[in-house]
Amino acid sequence: MNLSKFKNFGLAALSLLPTLVLAAAASDGPVEKQPVNVSAIAMFLVFVLLTLGITYWAASRTKSTADFYTAGGGISGFQNGLAIAGDYMSAATLLGLSSLIFARGFDGFIYTISFFVGWPIILFILAERLRNLGKFTFADIASFRLDQTKIRTFAAFGSLTVVFFYLIVQMVGAGQLIQLLFGLDYNYAVVMVGVLMIVYVTFGGMVATTWVQIIKACLLLFGGTVLMFLTLNYFGFSLDTLFIKATESSKLGTKLMEPGKLMSDPVSAVSLSLGLLFGTAALPHILMRFFTVPNAKEARKSVFVATGFIGFFFLVVVVLGIGAITIVGTDPQFFENGVVGGKLIGGSNMPVMHLAKALGGDIFLGFLSAVAFATILAVVSGLALAGASAISHDIYARVIKKGTASGEQEMRVGKYASVFIGIVAVLLGILFKDQNVAFLVALAFGVAASVNFPVLILSMYWKGLTTRGALIGGIVGLITAVGLVILSPAVWVKVIGNATPVFPYDHPALFSMSAAFLATWFFSVTDKSARAKAEIAAFDDQYVRAQTGIGAAQASDH
Repeated sequence: MNLSKFKNFGLAALSLLPTLVLAAAASDGPVEKQPVNVSAIAMFLVFVLLTLGITYWAASRTKSTADFYTAGGGISGFQNGLAIAGDYMSAATLLGLSSLIFARGFDGFIYTISFFVGWPIILFILAERLRNLGKFTFADIASFRLDQTKIRTFAAFGSLTVVFFYLIVQMVGAGQLIQLLFGLDYNYAVVMVGVLMIVYVTFGGMVATTWVQIIKACLLLFGGTVLMFLTLNYFGFSLDTLFIKATESSKLGTKLMEPGKLMSDPVSAVSLSLGLLFGTAALPHILMRFFTVPNAKEARKSVFVATGFIGFFFLVVVVLGIGAITIVGTDPQFFENGVVGGKLIGGSNMPVMHLAKALGGDIFLGFLSAVAFATILAVVSGLALAGASAISHDIYARVIKKGTASGEQEMRVGKYASVFIGIVAVLLGILFKDQNVAFLVALAFGVAASVNFPVLILSMYWKGLTTRGALIGGIVGLITAVGLVILSPAVWVKVIGNATPVFPYDHPALFSMSAAFLATWFFSVTDKSARAKAEIAAFDDQYVRAQTGIGAAQASDH
């Protein structure tokens, strides 16, 4: 790789699961630094060297905007499905969801289901039309028959809002995770993740990001599956024994297997579920992955494969969380200040890591720690690429340059944007170091569900959508989502310090998404302008392309 390539900068596709931060927010006291884990660091360095080698290889294949944003559309459905799974199965899945199940039983299982059930929606409603109508970003679809400048600007800012909020969550989670697992200072950890993210995206674009996610998915699936078998072996491969022992060991007793605090408030439960369900279907980095496959058939295959891998892994996580209740929860070596009244070492996020040590020793703990760290790198790289594409493709190439920018110019701006986003992500991660950022989780999913999803789904399926309706509805959704989160207990009480919240629920999606859909519908049906009539008439041509793929972007030849 020659030095001139260091002038090129890029971004990658977001991944998520924020429950690590939810669990961290729920834990008591500061995160405690653990002794340096030499085996974990050694295994992590091997992973980093491998992925840097992939980035070097990918740089030679990243010559056009299509290569940079979508790997030239040359990723197969199976590969893309595995990459999507890698994007979605983050360290927060492994650590956060398992710790929720460890602490709350059935309520943690409900979280797991909520994160999973968005995939059938993507499979049956979005995947095929996304691939046929879009090219690089979801703004391509939203603006297909509407005003390009207004809708692209709005969609780009909506995507960037989700990306930045989610990057803060991931960077803070990365700093805390590395502090726990490697004994490394928080600030150094955040800088390390930011630098590696910039390198992956800048030099390798979507090709490097895809293969980093695929490798990470394989390692995570392998490590989780091995630990699941070790856990089941401990209980004689009997699920009955597993759950009976967990019930006997848990302080919740039989209530461990019953709906708890989460279901005591149906409004909160429904709002959380809607946010996770439709927010997942509107995350920019997830949507972006459907443009990396050659056709709609491969897009459907991607979701089918991703759903299978993610569903299996979530079942693994449930077994690990339940198993840890007995194996970790009753073992004095994993508690500080003694068992009686003691807290789990490392806070509430670490049951699965303690489980790995209990069943597989320090070497297996080191492997799983390295994999958990590696997952964050793949996630933030995806987020960065999604943000960079919004800046370079939507704002720069389509809004500022009105489609006259060359591919080289657009890719150059995209790479500079990725560096900018990486630097901002590091600064925000350090700035929010000691803050309770759980509200950002609700905000990221709330904005995706309330701003991106209504415009996206209505632009695909509703002939009556107009530019005025989409803009006003999206703005209403954004203001409502952000406003309700600020007024919620997570911010109004826990961050600002007021005694009681103005809005009693932590999750705004039920209200903000409903407001967005209502406003979009009302301001579309009342728009009688000539422009609106032309947009409605253009739906028939869009429908043909959505169904047949005629005129859709094709995979480039390599």
